[in-house]
Amino acid sequence: MISDGSARNFDNFVVIDWSGANVARPKGLAIAYAERGRAAPSLLIPENGWTRQSILEWLLRHAEAGTNMLVGVDLSPALPFVDHDCYFPGWSESPKSALQLWSMVDQLAESDRHLAVSSFLNHPEVYRHFRHHNGCGDLFEGGSGRLRACERAQKVMGLVPSSCLNLVGAAQVGKSSLTGMRVLNRLRGKIPVWPFEPLGKSGPAIVEIYTSLAAREGGIPKGRSKVYDPLTLDRVLKEFDSTAHAKLDKYTDHATDAILTAAWLRKVAGEPARWSPKGLTRKIAATEGWTFGAF
Repeated sequence: MISDGSARNFDNFVVIDWSGANVARPKGLAIAYAERGRAAPSLLIPENGWTRQSILEWLLRHAEAGTNMLVGVDLSPALPFVDHDCYFPGWSESPKSALQLWSMVDQLAESDRHLAVSSFLNHPEVYRHFRHHNGCGDLFEGGSGRLRACERAQKVMGLVPSSCLNLVGAAQVGKSSLTGMRVLNRLRGKIPVWPFEPLGKSGPAIVEIYTSLAAREGGIPKGRSKVYDPLTLDRVLKEFDSTAHAKLDKYTDHATDAILTAAWLRKVAGEPARWSPKGLTRKIAATEGWTFGAF
């Protein structure tokens, strides 16, 4: 049975807006935190800003403390698999599961600073499957790139998911997802990730989230998914049974994405249907995973 977290009464809800930028402190990193109840989520802002390593260490501290916390991360925790029954068709060393994929990404990128993934992407066999700034690998399938099963489901919902195999353009999510896999690999045995691992009865757990899905359910119209002003943010928060937020110094999409999605996560975490999407099979759960909340 695929692990179901709807029976868990989480005390805290966290959303991490992720970034794959190859710098020490990516501007796109943001964390919003909410407690059970109706109080608006708040941003957690360390003095020197977040790094991927400091977020990893923050999560490990909560794992050690056993914090009863549901964490949504805005990244794809795996690459497409089920369309070809393989992550990297034609390569005999292609991993057989998402957990093996995380390990491979982390090992091949071990020498990269800031938990980046340049060395992984430059591996001669890996390179062939991605669309890069300097051209496409010969096995990149063209168009928008291969999609996971949950991403195809998102398209049916009217959303516009991006392929992890595309590394070009403002909407690309490939580097964010791959750097995230390095972090997930280092959390193995400390914090379970749904639906790949059993959630357990206590402690923190991680799910993949898609901030555009939360925005849509909060009333942001199709074709728009970002919030840049306090009035709109409060209107969306009200849809998620949340009080108004504390004024921000700057209204970036990273900050507002994290805040509104944390409120959404708190509202829907107890809904059994969110944990049992009709397209999620055991094979998909082991290889591709699923975006929490997508039906």
